[in-house]
Amino acid sequence: MPLEPAAGAAADRAAAKAVDEAAEEPEKGPLRRCIVTRESGPKEAMIRFVLGPDRLVVPDLAGRLPGRGMWLSARADVLERAVKRGAFAKAARGSVHLPPDLAARIEDGLKARIRDLVGLARRSGQAICGRDTVREWLQTGRAGLLVEASDGSPAERARLVGRREVPVVAPLPAEVLGGVFGREHAVHVAIAPGRLADAIEVEAARLAGIGGPAVPPAGAQGVGQRRDGPMGR
Repeated sequence: MPLEPAAGAAADRAAAKAVDEAAEEPEKGPLRRCIVTRESGPKEAMIRFVLGPDRLVVPDLAGRLPGRGMWLSARADVLERAVKRGAFAKAARGSVHLPPDLAARIEDGLKARIRDLVGLARRSGQAICGRDTVREWLQTGRAGLLVEASDGSPAERARLVGRREVPVVAPLPAEVLGGVFGREHAVHVAIAPGRLADAIEVEAARLAGIGGPAVPPAGAQGVGQRRDGPMGR
């Protein structure tokens, strides 16, 4: 049943108030509040946005850029709702510009962060690749995380892991993983337990959550402006 005009206006005011409250929370402590869902979560598992030059919405994946942050849960549907409902403009208290490839920028940025973290693990002796070497690490309990090629065989992956209780992520294709190790391809990569393994797992979870329909061409978004319509590339 559709809302009565008065009820609809009240709902809009409540939604705008929720966005304002989430955006005005101080960026202190381990938790942040999503400007769309109002749910609080660890900042490492969310995505921060800031306003860049010309009030362009910029994803701050490292969480270090200056300016007041606007936080979203790392989910494709939440990003879609933020665009459609003008959440960025409401949080920024003014018109903002959304890049037409915002979702792709986030995905590409997260993939680059994962690639760099795997590279750092390799250089520090905490990562190896190759099925036989990875199997040895798994058998001896030296693997804290298994990074599999996204275009690898799920059946082969299952045979390799077996019943071992080790986290498995598959965020990057074999060609990209191979490049980290100076090879043409790498399908299986093991990461030693520790902070790098934890960081890769967190970034892979953010990528999996946001890797959905892309944000449509946006241009300028004004306060209260709605963008109803299908999402797609």
